[in-house]
Amino acid sequence: MIEQWGVRARVTLVAFIPMLALAALMTATHTSLRLSDLDDALRARAQAYVRQTAAASEYALFADDRRTLQQMLEALMHEDDMIGLAIVGRDGALLARAGTLALPPSADTPPAAARRLRIVEPIRPRPLPADEATGLGAASDDPLATLYLEMSLERLDRRRAELLWIAAGWMTVVAAGSLALARRMSRTVSGPIRNVADTVLSIGRGELHRRVPVSGGGSLRALADGVNEMAERLSIAHASMSRQIEEATAELRARRDEAERASIAKSRFLAAASHDLRQPLHALGLFLSELSQQQLDHRSRQLTDKLTLSAEAMDGLLDSLLDISRLDAGALSPVLQSFDLRERLERLIDGQSAAATERGLELRLRCPPCRAHTDPLLLDRILNNLLANAIRYTPSGRILVACRRRGTHLRVEVRDSGPGIAAEAQEIIFDEFVQLDNPERSHDKGLGLGLAIVRRLTDLLRLPLALRSRPGHGAVFAVEVPAAAPAYGAQRREIRALDSFEGVRVLLADEASAEHDALAELLAAWGCVIEDADTLAVGAPPPDILIANPRAREASAALAQLTRLRARPGLGALPAILLDEAPTADNQAQARAAGAHLLAKPVRPARLRALMHRLVGVPAVPPDHPA
Repeated sequence: MIEQWGVRARVTLVAFIPMLALAALMTATHTSLRLSDLDDALRARAQAYVRQTAAASEYALFADDRRTLQQMLEALMHEDDMIGLAIVGRDGALLARAGTLALPPSADTPPAAARRLRIVEPIRPRPLPADEATGLGAASDDPLATLYLEMSLERLDRRRAELLWIAAGWMTVVAAGSLALARRMSRTVSGPIRNVADTVLSIGRGELHRRVPVSGGGSLRALADGVNEMAERLSIAHASMSRQIEEATAELRARRDEAERASIAKSRFLAAASHDLRQPLHALGLFLSELSQQQLDHRSRQLTDKLTLSAEAMDGLLDSLLDISRLDAGALSPVLQSFDLRERLERLIDGQSAAATERGLELRLRCPPCRAHTDPLLLDRILNNLLANAIRYTPSGRILVACRRRGTHLRVEVRDSGPGIAAEAQEIIFDEFVQLDNPERSHDKGLGLGLAIVRRLTDLLRLPLALRSRPGHGAVFAVEVPAAAPAYGAQRREIRALDSFEGVRVLLADEASAEHDALAELLAAWGCVIEDADTLAVGAPPPDILIANPRAREASAALAQLTRLRARPGLGALPAILLDEAPTADNQAQARAAGAHLLAKPVRPARLRALMHRLVGVPAVPPDHPA
């Protein structure tokens, strides 16, 4: 328990115990000697009374003067503490008595009441001077009588008690004084130590201005000086670090502001690039698509194919840049719905099969019938980027797209037999413009934005994204999608063949421009009949589909125009396709509300052809038929 005491308690104990022990020893010794002296003094006084009385009563005994004996005893009764006196002859007869001495007195008789001191003294005759001079011999040894004396010990006991109380009082005073002195001494020792401890704790809490009061000398003073010096150095170091932190914070804030300004400038640049590049690139794609359908010689066909590939590469690069810009700006809002996942994976495989075959890769799909619940368009973009990335970086072997159920989710994996990815590079590949195997930055390998878009889209849809790979053993990218309940009673729709646009009447709502001409010529080459919205006669046969190609940022105007056209008789259920540079979430929501489909420009002819084929190839559904 003492080990848990503080410094002050220990110093108090060390100073108090020796002083208390010394005081107790001295008081006990003095009291014991004093009590012994009182007892010896009482016994010596009693012996003196006995001897004097015995000597004085010798003549009265010879003369048988009992009166004198009685007077002598009564005179002694006036002494302090005297209880009784008696003189008994040699024959046992009582010669004189005074006081309350019990009779017959005996040396073996114990005191009757209070504590008493009893002395028995024989009275013997003393030799006469004449006998000593003549040498006739000493006096007889037979006592003339026996003197009995009893004295009370009560006063002695009271004196002894008084001495003990006085000793106890002095012990109390000495103990209190010793304790006070010990505490004062402990304060002089522990006080500076406590000050040091309190100051160190305050410094530890950050109060670097605290200092130890310097008092005393020796080690305590050296300790206080050392703590104060330490606190001063810590204060200086803290002030220096605070300045450095403030400077670093200011520098980081400036760099953050600079980065934000650069990001804003990048977004503005991408928006301007979208505005300036999408229109001519869209027209270029349409012209090339129309040109590829013409009768060309071998050399012209080669040039046309190369131009088409270059335009498609430019289209892909521009789409990636704009997707990154829109994702960073938060302009995309997912539209969650249930759909057939296997059907979309099959279309994804069909779309990438040509690229895989060109590189000599085997592309396979392993997926049971299943339905998922998420944004199908954004999921298509995620899986298409993962598959395109696998095809681009797999020199030989095969690529497998597999899907299996895992609890309430569907795990879609893209497995390749490529060179694999080192562990230290598996995180940085999701950053922008990172290409591990393209140090020369060849544009035919893209910009390094595919996986960055994948990461942003999975974060937007809150879909877990995983990567498992090691060098020399390929890579597995996996995305988990919430599973949806299977759809019952779904009807397969009959669609017309891809080459059945002959005679399809297309209502083209657009201003005169190069894009308008290119789109009109492309549709005419597919066999479509072009109708002008401004010259459409009332009562004429209704067109089969509406295609609105508005100017930049005029999708709302196209929606208003679509509303006006559908107000005409016979055009209420007119299918519509709206072309927009950068469709926003609001525009997409408005288009869905109006029953229209929104495509981002530049539109690839194959994508436009597929959407038109789906819209004009669906026969009318009876009102009571579940679509």
